[in-house]
Amino acid sequence: MAPKQASTFPCIRTVGLDGLLVSFAGSMAEPSNRAALAFRDAVNTLDWDGVIETSASLASAYVRFDPLVLTHSEIHGRLHQILHRQNWYEAPLPAGRRLWKVPTVYGGELAPQLDEAAAAAGLSPSETIDRLSRSRVRVLTIGFAPGQPYLGPLGPEFNIPRLKELTPMVPEGALVLAISQFVLFSGPTPTGWRHVGQTAFRCFRPEAKESFALRPGDEMQFLPVSRAELERLREADEGTGGATCEEIPT
Repeated sequence: MAPKQASTFPCIRTVGLDGLLVSFAGSMAEPSNRAALAFRDAVNTLDWDGVIETSASLASAYVRFDPLVLTHSEIHGRLHQILHRQNWYEAPLPAGRRLWKVPTVYGGELAPQLDEAAAAAGLSPSETIDRLSRSRVRVLTIGFAPGQPYLGPLGPEFNIPRLKELTPMVPEGALVLAISQFVLFSGPTPTGWRHVGQTAFRCFRPEAKESFALRPGDEMQFLPVSRAELERLREADEGTGGATCEEIPT
């Protein structure tokens, strides 16, 4: 029997024997992502015994717990109390977020689907580059591959559909675009999103103390550089590809 769909948000739903999902919307929007990030941070701050892990997706926060320490009704009741404590859609984002500015080659041989994305958005390639490079986007969630961020939201003109056929492979550091979001690929992979930019930024660094370079809630801006400059940065700075990072004031 299919599970009953929640008719209103926010809501709490059961996930297996040891998980609860607190959902703020049925799809991603800035307020619902803000709510998911802030709610997860609030649960982490409380540091309850029996909570094993938490995570945030585009519009939900997930809590996994140990049923031998916390009963289902106990954790559900606690989450319910927090959920109705404030308006999470207008909550401040968690502290400790960072702004990354990442050198990026737009279009050309390194990112061959920029012109196609521009046409789908009803813009010229140069206007597309200008708007994308001025956009400051949030790490909405990390998933699909280790350390790989979904970034947005972009302006409504970039609410373009995915490709009908997969691109066989894009490289690590590829910046791809669809449905008003970027994805910055953490490794070579096929994709149905349009490859509009190329960076030398490594999202997944298994050799580092923190293997995921980014955190949900961080912000990113992709600044245009030449191909020659990107290659120079790649050789000079393995990992960040010339990216700078600064803490966002609270």
